[in-house]
Amino acid sequence: MRAQRMVTPLPVVLGHEGAGVVERVGAAVTTVEPGDHVVLSYHSCGRCKPCMSSHPAYCDNAWAANFGGARLDGSNGLHVAQGAEPHGHFFGQSSFSTHALTHQRNTIKVPRDLPLEVMAPLGCGLQTGAGAVLKALAVPAGASLAVFGVGAVGLAAVMAAGVAGATTVVAVDVDAGRLELARDLGATHTVNPGQVEDLTGALRTIEERGLEYVLDTSGRAENLDAGVGALAHLGQFGFVAFHEGAGAVIDAGRLSVGQSLRGIVQGDAVSSLLINELAQLYRAGRFPIDRLLSFYDFSEINTAFEDAGSGRATKAILRFMSPG
Repeated sequence: MRAQRMVTPLPVVLGHEGAGVVERVGAAVTTVEPGDHVVLSYHSCGRCKPCMSSHPAYCDNAWAANFGGARLDGSNGLHVAQGAEPHGHFFGQSSFSTHALTHQRNTIKVPRDLPLEVMAPLGCGLQTGAGAVLKALAVPAGASLAVFGVGAVGLAAVMAAGVAGATTVVAVDVDAGRLELARDLGATHTVNPGQVEDLTGALRTIEERGLEYVLDTSGRAENLDAGVGALAHLGQFGFVAFHEGAGAVIDAGRLSVGQSLRGIVQGDAVSSLLINELAQLYRAGRFPIDRLLSFYDFSEINTAFEDAGSGRATKAILRFMSPG
């Protein structure tokens, strides 16, 4: 959004993975109350067919709800005394701010004893990676899975694969440090595409009949070709990051033995359910979110962007200091 590779109205208050403490609620709010600790996730309308069938991540009104710079009725809760009025309600929250105005649909109560700065990235990135494995692809115990790209989303998928009981978990990335961390977090094998001549062949060396599941979090077009080539019969390829114009194209004939491609948004998660499942897994030591995080004061936001973009930070967390 900052670079306008995805367009949202400007000026805008961004921020899409907030966490904090509820100060006030509207008269119609029934799910949280003042004092509750909450994680903020994506917004959805709650009225369309996907929302009503427990797939709110595919809401018919998802763009307007998350990126339109206003409430769904077109109003804006952010105002300034003078100058250009900023757009708000980004991702239903605009959480790069001391206070966030949210909706009860995307405000998820979490246990008070868990640190909010660790819970915050559950609202989008970690929910996406974990949900892709646990919900969208529903990887079963004993399965084989490769994860292309082990940034925060991919590492969440690796950790979730361990929770699911997958017995072969392959991390694929060009960053040696990320691959080492993936090993620590449960990957049984690692592959650096820069060190092999044939990525598909390298994956089939690990699983001769092919992988049952492949998840791409990188958005690199060449990974679609390599991943489909590594699929077993009836295998599923899920992706979270290919955008229109990315050049990710595959011959449909290569999917002729029951394989399938699936685009995944937000892990197909119902946030109020999955975020708390992941919070409890973190408490039990089975989803160690804290291993991924680097912390910055909010005044260091530009440094945080730079570190995230360069790979120096796997998941950058901005903190506002509490008054007093």
